[in-house]
Amino acid sequence: MTSTINRQDLARHGLALLFAAACALLSTQAAAGAQPAANNPFAPTAQRLSAGAALYQQHCALCHGPSMEGGEAGPALSGRTFASKWARQAQALFEQTRRTMPVTQPGGLTQANYADLTALMMNGGATPNAAAAGPAPAAPALPPVPDTEWLHHRGDAGSTNYSPLAQIDASNVSRLQVAWRWRSDNFGPTIWPNLETSPLMANGVLYATAGASRSVVAIDARTGETLWTYRIDEGQRGQIAPRKGPGRGLALWREGGRDVLFLVTPGFQLVALDARTGRPVESFGRSGIVDLKLGIDQQIDVNTTPIGNSSPPVVVGDVVIVGAAFAAGAAPPRKQMPTGNVTAWDVRTGERRWVFHTIAQPGDPGAKTWTDEARGYTGNAGVWAPFSADTERGLVYLPVEAPTSDFYGGERPGDNLYSSTLVCVDARTGERRWHFQLIHHDIWDYDIPAAPVLLDITVEGRQIPAVAQVTKQGLTYVFDRTNGKPVWPIVETRVPRSDVPGERSSPTQPIPSLPEPFERQGVKPEDLNDLTPEIHAEALRLTEGYRFGPLFNPPSVVTETNRGTLQVPGSQGGANWQGAVADPETGLLYVSSTSTITTMNLVSEPERSNIRYILGGSRIAGPFGLPLARPPWGTIVALDLKTGKRAWTIANGDTPAYVRNHEKLRGVEIPRTGHDDRAGLLVTKTLLFAGEGAGMFVASEGGTKFRAHDKATGEILFEMDLGLRQSGLPMSYAIGGKQYIVVAVGAPNKAGEFVALTLGEGR
Repeated sequence: MTSTINRQDLARHGLALLFAAACALLSTQAAAGAQPAANNPFAPTAQRLSAGAALYQQHCALCHGPSMEGGEAGPALSGRTFASKWARQAQALFEQTRRTMPVTQPGGLTQANYADLTALMMNGGATPNAAAAGPAPAAPALPPVPDTEWLHHRGDAGSTNYSPLAQIDASNVSRLQVAWRWRSDNFGPTIWPNLETSPLMANGVLYATAGASRSVVAIDARTGETLWTYRIDEGQRGQIAPRKGPGRGLALWREGGRDVLFLVTPGFQLVALDARTGRPVESFGRSGIVDLKLGIDQQIDVNTTPIGNSSPPVVVGDVVIVGAAFAAGAAPPRKQMPTGNVTAWDVRTGERRWVFHTIAQPGDPGAKTWTDEARGYTGNAGVWAPFSADTERGLVYLPVEAPTSDFYGGERPGDNLYSSTLVCVDARTGERRWHFQLIHHDIWDYDIPAAPVLLDITVEGRQIPAVAQVTKQGLTYVFDRTNGKPVWPIVETRVPRSDVPGERSSPTQPIPSLPEPFERQGVKPEDLNDLTPEIHAEALRLTEGYRFGPLFNPPSVVTETNRGTLQVPGSQGGANWQGAVADPETGLLYVSSTSTITTMNLVSEPERSNIRYILGGSRIAGPFGLPLARPPWGTIVALDLKTGKRAWTIANGDTPAYVRNHEKLRGVEIPRTGHDDRAGLLVTKTLLFAGEGAGMFVASEGGTKFRAHDKATGEILFEMDLGLRQSGLPMSYAIGGKQYIVVAVGAPNKAGEFVALTLGEGR
């Protein structure tokens, strides 16, 4: 089966002959005593007939003939031979078709698609009465929508991940089906399952990064055909890159009908590509490339110093702005690290326009939050998460990460600005406009993980141009984005002090009074898995010797009597890079979150690091192989930014099979638990879309469902099986009068894919 015949070819290829052949097959099967339609899971219905016929012509007709008569590449799917082979074996035919077809992408359709095709082959696509009356009527024609692009990583520069498209709505979302799939095999020396990329769409072409090599690919938005690719060989600097793989995508600059793409390579170079050809723009930098390591105001060796980034840059006016990222900092080998300064470059020439120092320098606001000694060697404080911009005001919002190291700050006394801080800078000059530090002296790895979301809200009659920042600790900080004033009071709250030798933790942390937390905070014995008394007792046994406590309970040193500190939300969140999405019409902010319990157990290992204490480990086994925390383990929360209150909360995903079938839970009624991973969300004018999460690194088992939710209530309106786990944020565009949704998926030992969904002609 291949995918070269479109639905307009149906009449030309003899749909009437197809139905005639199918009816003959139905008569043959009926004579052989086929299963009655009332009990047949593949019974013909008008909807299945229409959907199956359209799928057949799109995916099967080229090989098997337009009327199922067979061809050079495929056998006949009609006639006595076929009927005698498959009589009473619809399920077997379904399984074989699902495993082997289409030949270009076996298993590439949905379960419902394969059921429709099976019904068509087994039952002829129509009951005798329906056949006599002619083909089933098609679904009502949809009004076409104008071509609509997706020009930013998260839909717009404000990172709302919102689409105004409304062709797919609650009345027809059940007709959603796979239009095409694009696989990232062979884009690197090995497959890369965790495809976190959100493509851009401009002028009918998708632009994305893919594979271990972070190649750039151009894909036809209608068909999924690869149009061009770009790959750079970075040699040693690419081999030591701390953030390998496809990253999260690209930035686009448009001027005078010309589109230029900007790529941050794994080896930390900025590449400008002509979007039409995929060739480097010769006038930018040196033959299209700028070496970012030479522009961050530090003396480093470009081939041996590991700096990179996995998030796309952002373009504001005539500058492209880039963040930096490093390897995980739980156990760095040394306290001397480079700093993740933010840089801006001229979009035409590649000349550096400015640099923002993320560790406050002498004379900067916040300089006194460092000692001169610590400022001299402390690094990190990069911007690894995607960041956002108010393009009309020329402002950029930087979610800065923690400094070296993640869980011990004895080498860096003070509050450590601008680490773990939301910083607003002038996009033209890099001048700081305002900042707010979300974590003083971060020792929890609670660095800001997600893009700030920009939207206008109305609170108590006041219209506010807002920026909302979700965090790992399950809190949302909301500010007037023009001046940094909190929309609701943020209270400096006393927190437990550290007893780790040499550590000087902050006595308070800023806690927003509103919005309400979207995740449980801190961990008590009753927060452990309690699906049965036996499971809870085992969870208590496993956590003996660990410290329970509230949010911001500090890490502790492992001793004979102490095994470490339990942490909820864990250092992965709460929220993470998937972040939040927003509906600008309703003021609802949607965020996905997890409740995974991690540990902060510090050890001294001078042979590994010259930092006095490093993290000994962050995971703890759960009871009988089950999660340690009580469910739900993954949620989607809607926050009303008009009031700061939760609008609704649902578990994201069904109960995983390994839990549902666990021997300790036989006969136990289990609530819907969700998966212990975060969903990538997309909000449109009509619906909220969510997968179950990738499950690549932290989740015990990822789900493969993709769902449409009612935006106001969270109710599930439709779900489909993508066959693989969602791994990136969905995006949406329209071309040729049709709305599409594209989502990245993957699974262990499977190359990442882009799946394009659109409305089918059937049910």
